[in-house]
Order: sequence, then C-alpha cells, then structure tokens
Amino acid sequence: MSELTTISCGSVTATIDSMGAQLMSLSRDGGEYLWQGEESFWPRRAPVLFPIVGVLRGNRATSAQGEVTLQRHGIARLYDHAIVGRTESSVTYELASTEETRAAYPYDFRLNMSYSVADGALAQTFRVTNTGDVTLPFTVGGHPAFNVPAPGCEGESFGDYALEFAEPWTARVPRIDEAGLHDFSNMTELFSDSDRYQLSHDVFERMLTLVFPDVPGRRVRLVGPSGHGVEVAFDGFGYLGVWTASADAPFVAIEPWVGCATAYDESDVFEEKRGMVFLEPGETYEATFSMRPL
Repeated sequence: MSELTTISCGSVTATIDSMGAQLMSLSRDGGEYLWQGEESFWPRRAPVLFPIVGVLRGNRATSAQGEVTLQRHGIARLYDHAIVGRTESSVTYELASTEETRAAYPYDFRLNMSYSVADGALAQTFRVTNTGDVTLPFTVGGHPAFNVPAPGCEGESFGDYALEFAEPWTARVPRIDEAGLHDFSNMTELFSDSDRYQLSHDVFERMLTLVFPDVPGRRVRLVGPSGHGVEVAFDGFGYLGVWTASADAPFVAIEPWVGCATAYDESDVFEEKRGMVFLEPGETYEATFSMRPL
C-alpha cells in the first residue's frame, strides 16, 4: 500500500510517496516549490525514470535477452517501492525485478532510490544493482516539476523566469517529433555565448521539450526576477530535459537524464541507445542530483 514519508533538515522539508518512490513535496520555510500535480495540466510531480528515459520507437526494442516493451519513461513509476531505510532527514526505497517486470524488461535488477535533506538541499540518488547473470543495460533520469512562479512570488509570470547556467555557452537542442523521438541531425540553436535563457510558453509549443546535452558545470537555476526558484545540480547526468505541459501550465520540469529517448539515427536495439549504462552481474551503479529551493 502506498505510504507517504516526510523528511526534513533545517528549513527544507520533503515528502515522498512509496508509489513510484516519487517526490511529492519540496518546501522551504513552508513555501511549496514542487508542482502539485493538477489533472488539468499534468497529474504527476516528479516520477522516477528507469530503465529508460523518454520513449522507445513504437514502445519496443530488441535486446540480448529478448524483446523490451516499455511505455514512456519505463516501469519504476508504476510500482510501490518498499521502504528499506528511514531517518528524520532521509529515506531509501527498493524495487526489485519480478516476473511481471521481466515480461516488459527481461532483466534482473534492484533499484534503490534514496532522498536526503542537508545543507538547504534535497539529494535524490539512484542506485542500480545487477542481480542477474547477464549484462544489465539501462538508463535513469529524474523528472521533478517546479511551481512557476515560485512561492511568495505570485506577482511574477511564467515569462519572467529564466534558466541560468554556470557559464556562458552555446546551446543547441534536437528537434523532437510528436511521438517523442529525437532528431540529432536537426539541431536548433537556442542561444549563443550566454549563461541565461529566458523562458516562454511559445518555445515549448514549438520544441515540445528542450533537451540540452552536456550542460556546463552540470548545474542550472530556474529563477524569476526576485531570484527565487530552484537550483538543480546533476553531476554525472549527460542530458538535461526542460519541459512544461501546455500553453498556460504554471510549472517547469527540470529533468537530469543519463540517457534520452530513441533518436532517428538509432536502431531499435536496446543496447545501442544513447547514454546506456551497462552493469555486469553483481555490479552497482550510483548517480545523484540535488534540488535547492532559492
């Protein structure tokens, strides 16, 4: 049965649901920074992406172990995760492969999701262990969505918010079709030699999702004129997705990804997807990103 757990340290508090091991609330001094999942826009808040990010072509791929049949963003968000550790400021979940998961993704795994609050930020850690006897291919990603405007800044609007990067750079993003497939041969330059990109609903209507490869410093801030918002640090994640649901949705998702959706130039072999991680039997992989309310 789904269970909510609240953790805190200092002024920052987070609540996580065992269903999907999904972050449900991130607050500072009582102000809610995380999108609260309205059905009229998007009902989720921060799903865990595993063992794929985005989509497979036709929701299918071949693999060394047989056919993989996964819907968008994989299976972790669909199951209740067992709580295997808990303190006042942290909680750890576990999802292990079953006969049901192997029917869609024919591999044995253990996924541990940990959340911990310290020094004004929430860290979210993916820990994947290969519990089988063959090489385990997978990717992972986060999908937290944040309220725009930030709490206490109700006079600001969506168009007042910008992405601020660690240093000036030139950002080129792939075109994405309605099915969610990426076209890396058709790149759009969003900005050049700048550390700031002003958001608008228009860009999401045209581009659907902004997929940034190799963000400098693996760090971004989503902030309005007041300087309030959130900073996401994602060392070890090669891609950053930025998305909102529709022309008037009051949130922005900031999504650290290890891999990405199937691209036009890829085959339908699961192991050949961009960013794929490969674990030998008994090995464990770990990656962490953090969210700091500002």
